Amino acid sequence: MARFTQAISEGDGISLIPTLAGDVATLAGAAETSGAEAVAVASPADAERVRAAAGLPVLLHRKVRSRAELEAASDAGADAVVIDLPKLDDDDALQDIHTTAHELGFDVAVDVGDDEDLERALELVDPDIVWICDRSGDHDEAFERTLDLLPDVPAGKLVISESRRIVREQVVALERAGVDALVVADAASGEDFARTLADLGGGDI
Repeated sequence: MARFTQAISEGDGISLIPTLAGDVATLAGAAETSGAEAVAVASPADAERVRAAAGLPVLLHRKVRSRAELEAASDAGADAVVIDLPKLDDDDALQDIHTTAHELGFDVAVDVGDDEDLERALELVDPDIVWICDRSGDHDEAFERTLDLLPDVPAGKLVISESRRIVREQVVALERAGVDALVVADAASGEDFARTLADLGGGDI
């Protein structure tokens, strides 16, 4: 079991994965202190900075569509990637990028936004990790989308939900529904990053 999968599948409760921007090295240290199981970054350069500063698994959350992007992420030491299924219209291209990602040693999540995406992902690549993201820009709708799609995800797969803004009550609801991890985009925007994460996780720092 690879580092990222192990981090979000072991232990109790839902795993929090903050996205980092700006001084990612300092934020990675704060994330580790406040109980995050992994961190997400937007670029291979940021993945390198985080790997040098903290021991958490690193997810490249900018969704990949090419072998070159995968190779750059691998060179930077990222542990996991997200495949941009909606932008890969060609079935052969989707299967090739999924196979290549595994060959490079990544844990691989496949991004789905609706029932059709999920059906296509399961039919073509049968991913171990399903990444549920609503693209409407409505944060409450993104939360509801996860709850709506979750029953259609086969047992045994890990589910990651992505949200830009979320409150503790919604985190609890996702956890009870069976979501394994939550990627929180706006956790890094406040002054007290560690406190924000701890509050979402229901713990102390």
